[in-house]
Amino acid sequence: MVDGEVEILRGYELRLLRCTISSELSLESQLLDESQSGIHPHDSLIRSLLSSIEAGDYLGALASDDTKLILGDCEFDLVDSVDSAERVYSQFLDKVESFVVNDSSDEIDKARRAILVMCLAIAAAFWFTRCNLTGSTEGSTNSIPFKELVEWENWAKIQLMSVGSDLLGKFSNLQHLVFARLLLLKLKDLLFETTATETFELRSISWWLVRVLLIHQRVLHEPSSSLSEMLQVYMAEALDHFGALEKVESYWGAKLLQDEASSITSIIHLEACVLQYIYGRIDPSRLQLESAKAAAGLEFSVTGALGFRTIHQVVPKAQMVLVANTSSSNGDVRLASEKADVGPYGAWEGETPQVFMTPKLVNNESESGKDSVPLKPVEQALILAQCLLIERGSRHDAMQSWDMAPYIEAIDSQKSTYFVLRCFCDLLRVRWESSRYRTRERARDMMDKLVGAISKSDPGVSNRIPLCYAVYLPTIPALRKEYGELLVSCGYGGEAITIFESLELWDNLIYCYCSMGKKSAAVDLINARLRERPNDPRLLCSLGDVTINDSCYEKALEVSNDKSVRAKRALARSAYNRGDFEKSKMLWEGAMALNSLYPDGWFSLGVAALKARDVQKALDAFTSAVHLDPDNWHAWNNIACLHMTKKRRKESFIAFKEALKLNRDSWQIWENFSHVAMDVGNTDKAFEAIQQVLKLSNNKKIDVVLLDRIMTELENRNSAYYDSVWIDLIDLPISSLSIEIEASSDELTETKQCSVTPAETQRHLELLGEIIQQIVKTESTSEIWGLYARWSRISGDLTACSEALLKQVRSYQGSEVWKDDDRFKKFARASLELCRVYMEMSVSTGSRRELFSAEMHLKNTIKQARESFPDTEELKELESCLEERPFTNYSITSVSPEQLKSPVTMATTESQNLVEASKEETNKKEKEIEDKKEEVSVPPPPEKPEPGDCCGSGCVRCVWDVYYEELEDYNNKLSGETKSI
Repeated sequence: MVDGEVEILRGYELRLLRCTISSELSLESQLLDESQSGIHPHDSLIRSLLSSIEAGDYLGALASDDTKLILGDCEFDLVDSVDSAERVYSQFLDKVESFVVNDSSDEIDKARRAILVMCLAIAAAFWFTRCNLTGSTEGSTNSIPFKELVEWENWAKIQLMSVGSDLLGKFSNLQHLVFARLLLLKLKDLLFETTATETFELRSISWWLVRVLLIHQRVLHEPSSSLSEMLQVYMAEALDHFGALEKVESYWGAKLLQDEASSITSIIHLEACVLQYIYGRIDPSRLQLESAKAAAGLEFSVTGALGFRTIHQVVPKAQMVLVANTSSSNGDVRLASEKADVGPYGAWEGETPQVFMTPKLVNNESESGKDSVPLKPVEQALILAQCLLIERGSRHDAMQSWDMAPYIEAIDSQKSTYFVLRCFCDLLRVRWESSRYRTRERARDMMDKLVGAISKSDPGVSNRIPLCYAVYLPTIPALRKEYGELLVSCGYGGEAITIFESLELWDNLIYCYCSMGKKSAAVDLINARLRERPNDPRLLCSLGDVTINDSCYEKALEVSNDKSVRAKRALARSAYNRGDFEKSKMLWEGAMALNSLYPDGWFSLGVAALKARDVQKALDAFTSAVHLDPDNWHAWNNIACLHMTKKRRKESFIAFKEALKLNRDSWQIWENFSHVAMDVGNTDKAFEAIQQVLKLSNNKKIDVVLLDRIMTELENRNSAYYDSVWIDLIDLPISSLSIEIEASSDELTETKQCSVTPAETQRHLELLGEIIQQIVKTESTSEIWGLYARWSRISGDLTACSEALLKQVRSYQGSEVWKDDDRFKKFARASLELCRVYMEMSVSTGSRRELFSAEMHLKNTIKQARESFPDTEELKELESCLEERPFTNYSITSVSPEQLKSPVTMATTESQNLVEASKEETNKKEKEIEDKKEEVSVPPPPEKPEPGDCCGSGCVRCVWDVYYEELEDYNNKLSGETKSI
């Protein structure tokens, strides 16, 4: 194929693309192409088709002789049935293959035949776009080869819904969209199989496939996984061909007009941005927008300026204003006007509002007298695309709309704007103003006029197509649905019902009727429609929703050949509610196989699998859910919990962190996170989690097990540290003690990288103490007092430790302790610990009062334990504790005043030898006192209570407390008298 032929064919491709870039470029390219027309017989047919498409006469192109040449005379056995439609369209594809491959004489002829088929497909796509996206809707009728048959439209509806989602509403001329998709996919396959691509690459077919498939996605209610995969493949091909300025210039060369290459490159990146946005991929969408801005040479940012927002405002306030740096401007230019309401307000013929649509900015010397700089249509589309990223990429609150305001007002300030840009900008303004009470009614009026403007015939069709694929303008049914929802929010339910019924939005209709208390009217309406269309799966599913009848969903599956995703989801939910989790799991798996881009479906599958004890399936489902919806904290929490059950601590820790980023108000998540944090050794995070649990639950949710675990770890840390220091010091000379202590500490840190420093341990002890002290102010259980005692002991406060242990012992006391084996064991362990602390206090302070208390408590406990639990290990330990030397040497019956005062400085367990050594001296002093007693009259000592006098219930003032106080007074008096002697 000679270069001249290739240039002519690529010129045809460029003319088709210019229809979606600029109407002025289409007219100019038509004049240039006629001056460089080829002599091939098919060139005249191609130019005729292109002229009709550029003029907006899409039906004329579909009814032309070119269509008859490709498809024949369409003399088929036409029957109003789904099978007939399937058969006829299958024959269409056979005729296309025969026309392109079999009937072509050479490569030049084959390439032109491919261009003819592509023009026919694009004409069908443009017609569907006009009827369902850009308007006008006047004169929207079918044409050859499309027949006005009800079942043929149902066939087209089934084809579009076969990708795993229902239609968003009622659309017209669905056969045109199906026809365009079938032709382009068939042509793509033929060009790949034949040798035409070796000499002439029809590169733009991938771009057109992206546009048709994207329109297919926009008529669906939910994102489709199968469409997403196809779109990613074809968009990658299109970007590879036209994503760089150099590639565009090398492909079309001299045929490109001024700045046209940059516009084409920017538009394809902008369409890729919209594609990623539709499927919720914000980061790739932002990257594509940046590439589009770079190709267009546009940079913009938000700055501040003083201005007025209302007619009654006296003092100017700071307003956000967009500043842009374009390829045609010299530096930054403010995209705003000094006049208020310079945007679309005049077009809607409204009165001067109290709240301005655009702010009235204050004049200054640098900007005085300047209106907004005119922007190119592509640059305006880029600014509006930024609003999409703000809407999806920021928090949904009142500030989100104000963040979009400067971008909307920048387009409002433009004097010339394409139709789709004007409509999309007005729609963004409606969404913004409908969120404010003062402007809600104005938003409703604007929306009403916007819907009406799309239906009108002015401007012309060819002026509405440019940039329609680069701007995310909703389809006409979606726009009317949004209008109906706005009416409902404003209290106009009756008008909304009319809109929903005309669009066949049965779910919205049912909601309106039920909110008005007319549920039966909704059922009657759906039954009436079902009598007209008994095989409509959407109607059957809606009837099932309102009547809660599974047979309706089963019927919907039957008539849709088991392809109704909505019916499968409804049956899966019904099975789950009945408790049939295994069946629910299977139905959810079938539904997700049809359309995997439904995050709630993956979450429901995970829950059903978890109930069915299929842990791995549940984990996979929840993982898929967070891939599609990273903000689903329920799924993150479930993933973390499942990893906990599988002992995957690090994975669980990461998942809990993600869940807490999204929801910090759930004490259950914090509680689980605290356990995992301890598992991975992150004590600081565990403390943070515990504090959050206490804060969120008002100190009512106390995890004693975790606190006990932390306390045990801190005790082990403290013991290990001092043990290591003591071992290092045993064989060291005295002169090097202070130096080697530090060295041993450093060595310990180096050899045990996972351990923490003593300072860190001390900090953790302080945090734990704060938590326990916070708990005991509102909660006083035996476990908490035990923890408080352990913390006090490791902190060196034996007095507080003994008090806490005494409260723990008293919390166990009562009649039940001698009947409950577990309770007795806890009571016995607490009693042993209390007595040991008393012994240690007695040794450290020299006081014998604690020993007396420990002895009496042990005797009383042992007496009752011998009756209730005679053969237990706890009883043996209590008896062994009572038999220790301090009690045998310093029993109450052998107490003397000097013994009460004699200091003991060593620990009880380490001082037995010292006691033996001082026994002789003690006996000598006793003998001297006895000798003096014979000379002085001594008052009688207080009467000692009998062992049975104490009830053992932990009275505030026990009989033994009274006795000890009297005994202490007696000893003091005795000591004074002894000194006087």
